[in-house]
Amino acid sequence: MLIDFFTTLRKAEIPVSINELLTLLSALQQKVVFADLDAFYVLARVCLVKDEKYFDRFDQAFAYYFKGVENLALFPSSDIPDDWLKAEFIKQLSDADKAQIEALGGIDKLMEKLAERLKEQQKRHAGGNKWIGTGGTSPFGHSGYNPEGIRIGGKSVHKRAVKVWERRQFKNLDDQQQIGTRNLKMALRKLRQFARSGSADELDLEDTIRCTAENAGLLDIKMIPERHNATKVLLFLDIGGSMDPYIHLCEQLFSAARSEFKHLEYFYFHNCVYEKLWRDNQRRFSDTLSTLEIINSYGSDYKVIFIGDAAMSPYELLSPYGSVEHMNEEAGEVWLARILNTWSKVVWLNPTPAEHWQYTHTTQVIQQQLQGHMYPLTLEGMGKAINYLSK
Repeated sequence: MLIDFFTTLRKAEIPVSINELLTLLSALQQKVVFADLDAFYVLARVCLVKDEKYFDRFDQAFAYYFKGVENLALFPSSDIPDDWLKAEFIKQLSDADKAQIEALGGIDKLMEKLAERLKEQQKRHAGGNKWIGTGGTSPFGHSGYNPEGIRIGGKSVHKRAVKVWERRQFKNLDDQQQIGTRNLKMALRKLRQFARSGSADELDLEDTIRCTAENAGLLDIKMIPERHNATKVLLFLDIGGSMDPYIHLCEQLFSAARSEFKHLEYFYFHNCVYEKLWRDNQRRFSDTLSTLEIINSYGSDYKVIFIGDAAMSPYELLSPYGSVEHMNEEAGEVWLARILNTWSKVVWLNPTPAEHWQYTHTTQVIQQQLQGHMYPLTLEGMGKAINYLSK
């Protein structure tokens, strides 16, 4: 049972094991779900998928295996505008009305007609019987009624859909997709290291049980300090110029990092690190911080993360007085070398796709200077960077 489904997931490169399949089969034997494809989808994903980054692949493999979607590119969510799926009213139908509504005649016919609708439809429709919309009797959409249709978005009302096509909310968890705040938090969380510090105000259950047993059953409560995230992070963020397209992504990373790490220090630079950094971009010329003081102020136990595209004029990196904004007496690579000599764990996260790095000389130089520890700002790249920092 479900062996073919299991092999389909394997073909989709989802790392499922026999143990997880047995867990799913056991849940089905216990009738955790019964005769409900939506519920089975949720149960199967819970039992079979160990990492959220595979949710999108699971959605595609599930849709492929359970038929109905022979070509998954047929109607990606981006092809259906949001306003088409906004339900503003629900049509009330009597049993007699429902009896008069005819089905198209099977899943193949439905898929054929859906493809036609996607090519022909130009605007939102609600309450109708043909187009992709809401609140009507069309076989395509949601919040209406049809004895045999494809629900797109929305929530199940009459339990009549032969195929449910949700807008996949986990698409950005694919390994190669750029990542948002939630994904960044998940990745950064792997870097956290906990230590117990402060006053003893948390119950040590195991020690309490052991000491109570040794004390002939008289309760002997033992307390220990709370566990705190002890990881220390220095975050250097490139800002302005060629980084402007990545402002939102950097904001997400900054937000994720601040929520995950108690010991986080951050500094801005433009294109390359020089003798001065800053924390307020509105006062970047009047309120700067000495890079040398920063190097001397934070211990060697800090992890260093650079965020930038590493793309600049070669003079900015390799020559004195090469900065586009001021007269730097020492080349940027000199300051980067000082940072690498101070902290042993340094990575550079680059929002530019890795296949483009070869076209920028400075990107290649910085990558070499970091001994290859430049990673693309994707979920996969972030995972590799965190694994290196955690060693």
